Amino acid sequence: MPRPIPSLVIRPHDPAQQRRTRLLLGIAWLGSLLIVAAVVATVVAHASHSGNSAQSASADKQADALKARIAVLERSEQIARAGVADVQKTLRERDEEVDGLRADLAFYGRLVGGSKREGLAVHALQVKPIKDSLAWNFRVTLTQNFRRGEDIKGHMTMSVEGVADGKLKTLDWSALSQGANGAGIEYDFKYFQQVSGTIMLPGDFAANRVIVRADNESGRVEQEFPWKDAIKGEESGDVRQ
Repeated sequence: MPRPIPSLVIRPHDPAQQRRTRLLLGIAWLGSLLIVAAVVATVVAHASHSGNSAQSASADKQADALKARIAVLERSEQIARAGVADVQKTLRERDEEVDGLRADLAFYGRLVGGSKREGLAVHALQVKPIKDSLAWNFRVTLTQNFRRGEDIKGHMTMSVEGVADGKLKTLDWSALSQGANGAGIEYDFKYFQQVSGTIMLPGDFAANRVIVRADNESGRVEQEFPWKDAIKGEESGDVRQ
């Protein structure tokens, strides 16, 4: 008679094998967690990089637009400045032309005289510095319409008033001309004449006023000019005879 097969199998208990099994299962679980974390980190980094790239591209476009706007504004400012400079230059030229026309009108008005007859007069004075020196060139315009057609002769001198070493000082013709033309510069004309010459001013001398004198057989005529007007070549309307 065959022996019946038992329904229960009894195996010996092995605690070490159970620990190994649990350890392997734990390692596998931890590995799966690491893999999931790596995948999530990769996805997040890619999304962040995409967002940063988009923001960077947008910022670059805005910066380029601002640079272009600044360039346009700078160019507009340069054009506006150039236009203003041209207008100012044109206005200065027109003012100079008007001043010149006024001077010419006054000159010819005095020369022609109309019904008003005037004797010898110092119409205008202009002084210009000689570069790299203390010398100044001058030009004096003398006029007369009283003795029409007749020669008028004489000598012209001048003196300069100013300040030196904090004190008022007057340089006479002898000092200005350095002893040359002691009696003055001769003139001889019927209606007008421009008398030219050169004067010397000390280096520490600040000129304020010029007095031009024209002597002839009838007496002396004096004309005062502020130094700043003499530099610009403006005439003076105050004539003393």
